[in-house]
Amino acid sequence: MSIPSDDRDGRRRCRDCGEWKLLDDFCSSSKRPSRRGSYCKSCFNQRSKASYAKRVGETHGRSVKPARELPEGHRFCADCGSVKPVSDFPRNRSDSTGYATYCKPCHNARTRETKQRLYGGNREYHLRQRYGIGEKEFDELLAEQGGVCAICGGADPQHLDHDHRTGWVRGILCFNCNGGLGQFRDDQSRLAGAITYLRGTTWQRVLIHPGVYQMCSPTRGRPPSPRS
Repeated sequence: MSIPSDDRDGRRRCRDCGEWKLLDDFCSSSKRPSRRGSYCKSCFNQRSKASYAKRVGETHGRSVKPARELPEGHRFCADCGSVKPVSDFPRNRSDSTGYATYCKPCHNARTRETKQRLYGGNREYHLRQRYGIGEKEFDELLAEQGGVCAICGGADPQHLDHDHRTGWVRGILCFNCNGGLGQFRDDQSRLAGAITYLRGTTWQRVLIHPGVYQMCSPTRGRPPSPRS
């Protein structure tokens, strides 16, 4: 005896489980007037999995592993073989769960291995991705500068400076000079204003006689208060 599957008050009876459910609980189907299929979504998914397992077995001669049963809010890491809370996994918008396949330690290890294999290390990867040059070009530019900061002349600068509008590399600076340009937003008028300010507020040491110097007052500002 067949189970009726006609619609009643916005509901339909699933042909597999036999339960009456809302039409929204059924998969879409263009062949029926209601645009809904004969099986509820849960039963349809079970049928799809069974069909896939059958095709894989017939075509490739192997069986499909059953879905892993996991506690709610947990995820399985295929690298370390551990079941961990989802908070231990990096975010991944492209995954349906919103989290990456591997836990954070395994994900980081894979990232380091990839950078080492493709770029020879993390620094080469960073330079290529952010500035479009590698360590070889970095060393060549530093040699052209004489091995010192392009602004203050300090030894062993390690910060690659670039134009934030065009992305073009400008030179290699020390930590302080690179940070200074960033704080002044690469604005020449701000830098010129800072120079004018320093000239007007810095006391000058002037030679008035051989071996004798005098501190001259700036145009504005005041001397420091005497210490008690």
